[in-house]
Amino acid sequence: MTSPQGPIATTGEGPGSVPVPPVPVVAPEGRPWYQFPSSASLLGRAFYLVLLTFLTAIFLYPFLWAVSASLKPREEVFDNKLIPRHWQPSNYLDVFRGVPDIATGAPFQRWLINSLYIGALAAITVTISSALVAFAFAYFRFPLRNFLFGCVLATMMLPGAVTMIPVYLIWNKIHLTGTQYPLWASNLFASAFYIFLLRQFFLGIPRELFEASRMDGDSYLTMFWRIALPLAKPALIVTAVLEFKASWTDLTKPLIYLRQDDQFTIPRGIYNLLGLLGPSAGGHGDYQIVIAGTVLATVPMIIIFFLGQRYFIEGIATQGRKG
Repeated sequence: MTSPQGPIATTGEGPGSVPVPPVPVVAPEGRPWYQFPSSASLLGRAFYLVLLTFLTAIFLYPFLWAVSASLKPREEVFDNKLIPRHWQPSNYLDVFRGVPDIATGAPFQRWLINSLYIGALAAITVTISSALVAFAFAYFRFPLRNFLFGCVLATMMLPGAVTMIPVYLIWNKIHLTGTQYPLWASNLFASAFYIFLLRQFFLGIPRELFEASRMDGDSYLTMFWRIALPLAKPALIVTAVLEFKASWTDLTKPLIYLRQDDQFTIPRGIYNLLGLLGPSAGGHGDYQIVIAGTVLATVPMIIIFFLGQRYFIEGIATQGRKG
């Protein structure tokens, strides 16, 4: 049977079958497909589009300004024009080969390698150590568990300046100041923020999975490796990306612990380059070189966040489903 809205389904074959009325096609917005959005809806969408474009421009302007300034000659760096009047892409080569103000070229390649492997070590160590502690707080039931977890969270209330000197004295006592170990080795002892983040994910995993694994004879480490870690993959990636970004942009620790040029990370190296090229150090103010180095330091983080953005969204959606 058919109708103006399409074929009519029946409950069976033969004269006793009962026709079932057709179901109208409904658009995802909850309205029939043949109705257009109202004018108010279109105005609302246009307003949000304009607002989004405006906010995007505000957030992008500093980076666009930096890219523009890095392509200008020294005299035009601060003219506040996004399109350079005179293009000088050789600024990016000067970051690697040095400029006449510096006796030797800035070892930017060395700084880049240092930042990459220090950031990778910091991300890997804090992700694994924080996941172990978070799994213990999520799975095991023991006295004072909540109190101890509260103590861990309480450490987040301490400013970094409070622990800066005691931590330095510890590294100095074991003769590791002047090395790169303090920049990542402290992550072996986990992080309160990442413990809290990962614990929330582990609590969302059905406990029956772990009990079934225990009945099969798996150890706690096996459960952690085969069940907890794979199911918490979005949270682990978010943790690694956030810690890599924190290590990549950190200037305080390199300023405290690093002494030699070949040990510098990118932020410490750019800070050193700024001092060498500035007029106070006898330079000519070649800030376009410093800005070019800053742009080069920003690009890897943009790529990493672009590759990991779906895990951020997945992690937020997972937390929303739990709530």
